Amino acid sequence: MKTILVIEDEAQTRDIFVRSLTFEGFHAIAAESGAVGLKLAQTHLPDLIVCDIMMPDLDGYEVLSILRQRQSTAAIPFIFLTAKVTMADLRQGMELGADDYLTKPCTVEQFLAAIATRLERQQVLKQCYTRELQEPISLHSEASKARETLPTPTTLFPDCPKLEAVFCFIETHYPQSISLRDVAQAVGYSPAYLTNLVQNLTGRTVKQWITERRMAQARMLLIHSAQSVTQVAEAVGYSDVCYFIRQFRQLHGASPQVWRNSDSVQVSAG
Repeated sequence: MKTILVIEDEAQTRDIFVRSLTFEGFHAIAAESGAVGLKLAQTHLPDLIVCDIMMPDLDGYEVLSILRQRQSTAAIPFIFLTAKVTMADLRQGMELGADDYLTKPCTVEQFLAAIATRLERQQVLKQCYTRELQEPISLHSEASKARETLPTPTTLFPDCPKLEAVFCFIETHYPQSISLRDVAQAVGYSPAYLTNLVQNLTGRTVKQWITERRMAQARMLLIHSAQSVTQVAEAVGYSDVCYFIRQFRQLHGASPQVWRNSDSVQVSAG
């Protein structure tokens, strides 16, 4: 049973949320203030926290800031409740590590859907990294040798805990035809919010990271396999080989075939 902590100073709103969570099978804990919420968060280590921003003692930003500084609570998904969301509010929440915003008044359905999305995101992230750790390695296969030269999430993608789910999804699905909207839906953000988050934290767009991962795989296949350029394009998620060639040329200064031949010469010479 998942434990959800609701920090909300409005008694009626708090009670509605707690009842709806209990009805859905969650273990719901309620706090009427930020100070009480902090104590409950450290005692119960909930699976997710929903917190109002405007509160009389500690506001939501202060609560989140403190939780993110403590190792035991730093990774707990955190959803803000607020009567208004401006770009300044979003930016402040992003910088502190908020996972989502719910604008009040919101329906019970919207409240529960936001929680379900956050919890699903956490589960996907755990499964992704568990799969990577458990993946068998064959030192004698050509694929394994090629994999050794392939940038992994820990080498290609930046070390950014807030974007782990984003990079994990890209790593798992880059050979498919995925877009910004697909990534945003998978990790539970709106496309606009995700765009701002990734741009602010990495200086790149989601599309650029997808392209970077595909190109890393394309380079590996061009060097370590005899696949044609068309086969390589299809293997890394491009249905249009001409578009793949254009993107490859823009990033590498040469077409895939020219790059492959020049790289082979360099490898042989070495």
